[in-house]
Amino acid sequence: MISEAQFNQELELIITNGIREDIGSGDYSSLACIPASATGKAKLLVKDSGIIAGVEFAKMIFNHVDSNLDVETFIQDGSQVKHGDVVFHVSGSSQSILKAERLVLNSMQRMSAIATKTKQYVNLLEGTNTKVLDTRKTTPCFRAAEKWAVKIGGGENHRFALYDMIMLKDNHNDFAGGITLAIAKTKQYLADNNLDLKIIVEARNLTEIEEILQSEGVYRILIDNFNFEDTKTAVKLIGNKCLTESSGNINEKTIREYANCGVNYISSGALTHSVHNMDLSLKAI
Repeated sequence: MISEAQFNQELELIITNGIREDIGSGDYSSLACIPASATGKAKLLVKDSGIIAGVEFAKMIFNHVDSNLDVETFIQDGSQVKHGDVVFHVSGSSQSILKAERLVLNSMQRMSAIATKTKQYVNLLEGTNTKVLDTRKTTPCFRAAEKWAVKIGGGENHRFALYDMIMLKDNHNDFAGGITLAIAKTKQYLADNNLDLKIIVEARNLTEIEEILQSEGVYRILIDNFNFEDTKTAVKLIGNKCLTESSGNINEKTIREYANCGVNYISSGALTHSVHNMDLSLKAI
């Protein structure tokens, strides 16, 4: 993963672009009927159930719009919430609250859905040694917030992007002339460019697992779209030589069985690409 400083920079970029997209040249609805001097208070109301996420992100948004806005928090990120719960109050300039409203709601609804889905998967793995990973299957230009939501839900972050970890997938291996060549070329490239990046290699079958194990320096093997029995066999073949990760159409019904195969990680794009936003609203009080 990228550094904390880089991650925070990504969050700031999301906020800056989100406010630009939504406000443009001005929030004319508010400017037309609410005096600049008017102040007010609003509550973040939960109209659903699940894991709340994005509270701290909302504070960042409010601060970006108007550093004088005050947020009083009642429920923290990662908490279970139900219909009728009030997560926080925000008070200050009425115009500023309304400027921030939509980005706060859009972000928190999405992040809460992801945290809820992640927590469900984490609970299904309770008692095993397997951890849940996210993927790069995220909403464009909202990745940092979505990966933050995965962490809030109890999951782990995979690589952030293409630049912070090497992942040699089937297309890389085929285009490079095979797995062994792909690994060798990658190691040479990293050495030539003084890059310290971990290498993950995808395997499509047990024969490819055996081939990957012939090369040194592989951090993790991605056991992709294997059935349960072949996954167990792959884990035995790999042993302690490197870490293991299962992926490929793994869902609520199968995730526990894959964990029981002994893999270190299970990655799931469903955490971020197949969720329904939590119903939240910001209401004046």
